[in-house]
Amino acid sequence: MTAVYRSLDEIPAGFGGCAAAVGNFDGVHLGHQEILRAVTAEAGSRGLRAVAVTFDPHPERFLRPQQAPQLLTPMEERIRLLSGTGLDAIVIMPFDGVLAGLPGREFVEQILVETLGVCALHEGGNFRFGRKAECGVAELEEFGREFGFTLTVHKAVHVHGLEVSSSAIRELVSVGDMKRARWMLGRQFGVRGTPKRDRGVGGRLLVPTVNLAPYSGLLPAFGIYVTRMTIGGRCFQAVTSIGNRPTFPGAGFSVETHILNFEPIDLTDDTPVELEFLLRLRDERKFESVEELKAEIHRDIAKAGRFFRRAGA
Repeated sequence: MTAVYRSLDEIPAGFGGCAAAVGNFDGVHLGHQEILRAVTAEAGSRGLRAVAVTFDPHPERFLRPQQAPQLLTPMEERIRLLSGTGLDAIVIMPFDGVLAGLPGREFVEQILVETLGVCALHEGGNFRFGRKAECGVAELEEFGREFGFTLTVHKAVHVHGLEVSSSAIRELVSVGDMKRARWMLGRQFGVRGTPKRDRGVGGRLLVPTVNLAPYSGLLPAFGIYVTRMTIGGRCFQAVTSIGNRPTFPGAGFSVETHILNFEPIDLTDDTPVELEFLLRLRDERKFESVEELKAEIHRDIAKAGRFFRRAGA
């Protein structure tokens, strides 16, 4: 089981002797996974702990909140995905003014060496750290020689000719390109949350429609998608609409999912809901009548059915 430490104060005495990677790890994509595999492999071969060090909030949210991106993986989802890589521990460092102003050398000496006992580091070539991102892998390699740890610098991962990065995946998701996002993530893009409270959620779900509660992370572009919804551990084929429902003025934003292979299921305000986006079907648009909208919905459902049949459901 992966230990999770939410501040340096929680690190137990004698923690040291670890192979580590430091980063935001938003999305825990294929590039992150390659680095973390190397961390766990080196830790295993040298009898060290395998550790990922990450930050909360994302540094951009602290430094430039107006420009900060919506995240692919809010913290609890990031922890879940990082835990699945075989790490022994995840260290979550609160990103605040003190950490933002810490010079690179002090970050290495005080945190990586003295607190965590890092013996080996693995980072991507674009890794930056320290006050105003003053240091990169060249400086980190010098610090390694000074403080006695090794550094392995990993090249960027490419899939189908595309360089994998969190920012690239955010761009793809933001325009609804779920195929290329899947290539870079190594899995379907999905979100985790709970049902929306104002739809009378409670007891048995007796209609095949679930609205997602407000979600703080990144969602795909407005439109209609073939999706897969997991409710309390049970998986359903579905079609999901993201947007402002323009056919109904004033309806407001919603993430509304219609379950295809529906059966009544227990559902409460706190039931875990996972929604995976498989394929974008079309843009959201305004229809002239409810009847026209219903006809289009039936066509969306038919397309989704054909998708699942081709995919072997």
